[in-house]
Amino acid sequence: MLPTDLIGEWTLRRTVVDRRAGVTGDVAGTTSLTLVTPDEVRWDEAGVMRLDGRETPVSRTLVVRHGQDDRWTVHFADGRVFHDWAWGASVEHACAPDDYTGVLAGSADRWTVRWEARGPAKDLRLDSVLERRAATAD
Repeated sequence: MLPTDLIGEWTLRRTVVDRRAGVTGDVAGTTSLTLVTPDEVRWDEAGVMRLDGRETPVSRTLVVRHGQDDRWTVHFADGRVFHDWAWGASVEHACAPDDYTGVLAGSADRWTVRWEARGPAKDLRLDSVLERRAATAD
């Protein structure tokens, strides 16, 4: 599946398990994938994280770019590379001093993003489920 197959509005549910702190939380919100150019998709997330008895607004913007090598790559908003877009296969992100391993998988109506972050600073599991939001009539 390509990022262009996922253009649209999504309901986001994320489970956060911080094994080091011994707490579990969740994020509820929305994700929007927008075609910027034929070779660029903007990925915006916004929601509320509930963790350890606190609620915190969260958001992030990613950009997925199609390169000259015919591969798609996910970038942070500031342009740094986050990870390859490899649907159904393991992807990695080195975030010193920790390492992230993830998988993007699913269908055009429901997909998941799963990350494990391990190292001296983190021991996390992040499980995101994205379900396509129904189009609304004007």
